Amino acid sequence: MNNNLRLIINNTSDKNFNDKNFFEKKELKIILDLYAKMVSEGSWKDYGLNISTKQIGFSVFKNSTENALYKICKNFNPKNKNLRYLITDTNGKILKNSFDLSLLLKNTNWKKLQK
Repeated sequence: MNNNLRLIINNTSDKNFNDKNFFEKKELKIILDLYAKMVSEGSWKDYGLNISTKQIGFSVFKNSTENALYKICKNFNPKNKNLRYLITDTNGKILKNSFDLSLLLKNTNWKKLQK
C-alpha cells in the first residue's frame, strides 16, 4: 500500500496540500480538453494517471488493453525550464518538451506523432 497518496476533497482550506506535486486545475483542464477532442475524433480511447515524487504523467491509450500511445508529463524539479512539460512515447523517449503546457499541446501534431 502506498502511503504517499491521499484523496483531497475541498482542498482550498487544506494548507498542508502541496499542489505542485500534481497538475494544477488550469493544467488539467487543458489536458482534459485535448483528451475530449481526441476521443471525439476516435484517436484516443482511455487515459491513466501516473504519479511519482519526480513527475506526474497523463497517459493516453488507443485501446485500454494496449500500452500507452503517449504520456503528457509535468516534471516537478526540471534541470532545464524547457523540461517542465514533456510528451513521451511508450518507452519514455521524449518526443517534445516545453516550459509551457498550453503551447506544447497546441503545437503538437498528434497525427504525425503516431507514425
